[in-house]
Amino acid sequence: MKSFRHRLLATLLVWIGMMLAGLFIVMLQVLPIYESAEDKTDIWMILFLTFAVALFFSAIVGSRIIEVNIQPIENATETAMELVKGNYRARASESNALGSVELSRTINVLARNLQEITAMRGMEQERLKTLIENMGSALIMIDKQGAVSLVNKPFLDEFGLSTENTLGKFYKEIHVPSELEDFIENVFMMETHSRAQIEFLSGLKLKNLNVYGAPVIGEHERWLGIVIVFHDITELKRLEQIRKDFVANVSHELRTPVTSIKGFSETLLDGAYQDTETLLSFLEIVHSESNRLEMLINDLLDLSNVEQSGFEVNAQPTDMKAAINRAVEMIQPKLDEKSIRLNLEVKPVTVLGDANRLIQVVMNLLINAVTYSSNHTEITIRLFIKDEQAVIQVEDQGIGIESSEIGRLFERFYRVDRARSRNSGGTGLGLSIVKHLIEAHHGKVEVDSQVGVGTTFTIYLPLAS
Repeated sequence: MKSFRHRLLATLLVWIGMMLAGLFIVMLQVLPIYESAEDKTDIWMILFLTFAVALFFSAIVGSRIIEVNIQPIENATETAMELVKGNYRARASESNALGSVELSRTINVLARNLQEITAMRGMEQERLKTLIENMGSALIMIDKQGAVSLVNKPFLDEFGLSTENTLGKFYKEIHVPSELEDFIENVFMMETHSRAQIEFLSGLKLKNLNVYGAPVIGEHERWLGIVIVFHDITELKRLEQIRKDFVANVSHELRTPVTSIKGFSETLLDGAYQDTETLLSFLEIVHSESNRLEMLINDLLDLSNVEQSGFEVNAQPTDMKAAINRAVEMIQPKLDEKSIRLNLEVKPVTVLGDANRLIQVVMNLLINAVTYSSNHTEITIRLFIKDEQAVIQVEDQGIGIESSEIGRLFERFYRVDRARSRNSGGTGLGLSIVKHLIEAHHGKVEVDSQVGVGTTFTIYLPLAS
């Protein structure tokens, strides 16, 4: 704009100069003709000085006029250039120069509108980004060329990917399970809505996904690509399988004692009651099976109670050492039956808990230890404080547990050795009850085991303040 201003000023000066030169020529024609050379020199000098002074003042006045009228245009031009660059905060100065004030105002209105539109667009983009990132479901969008144009964090986390090696890549290059890749390809090729459940191995874990795919349609029915959304339903599938197993296990566990009671009672009714020795033997079996049936029903009711939403224990300051001693007294006959030695390494500790429930927890752990331990072995109970928590350990020298089975120990009816547990009268619900009771006490339970060496259950409970 400065070069334009200079050119305009030069043009103005040339025009004024030409006008003054013409004026002086006319004046020379009109003025009297002087004879002497000295007079001619004087008049020429006067005319030259007058011309120079007139041209000088014309330059000052012209420069000022140009400054007043061109500066708002320059300012408006600079503001427009800033708007082109994306700086919507730029504003043109609104001067009083005629012809430019409306231009400046118009540019400022345009700048404010652009700023508002940009702010709204940024807000909408931020909302959309927040929604996509926190929607709880994995999402991937693929453009019409097959390149990944959008992914969210749940998708990247699900398959261990990063934004750098995903965005802009062809969808077959991002290394997702083949089952998901086939689904994406089907939606991409057919350009139709589709829904499916896919199952695949992720390491050693079997995963289940509920997948939904749809085409992305823009203006004028233009196909822009596809979007795939999927939910991880692995846990739902696992819970569904646990429910099915629970029903099957309950039916099986109930069938065995009921069948025994029915069979032996029918045999007695058919005349076996007349033989005293047979009668007593059969009655002992019926009594044993009825006790087993009672234990199973009681454990089922107890487990149903602790699994209910909102279940709470009556937490009070409790002498944990006394609770352990009480549990040992109740289990002592089982220990004596297998000649198992019990080592107590307990210190006085007061926990915040329900005494009766804590006795039940220790009893279940001791029964589990006795069940899976051989005769003439040892069971050790420890009680101490660590990191502002009460720690209870029950260690046995039993058969141990495979590392692959530890994760299922607290499932209902799960048994490491089904035959040994059932023959000992166990219901398979003890450890599940332990887990729920400890969680109700705001504690946690851990398992450490080695096959052929033994198992240690460790419980952490809050101390009484």
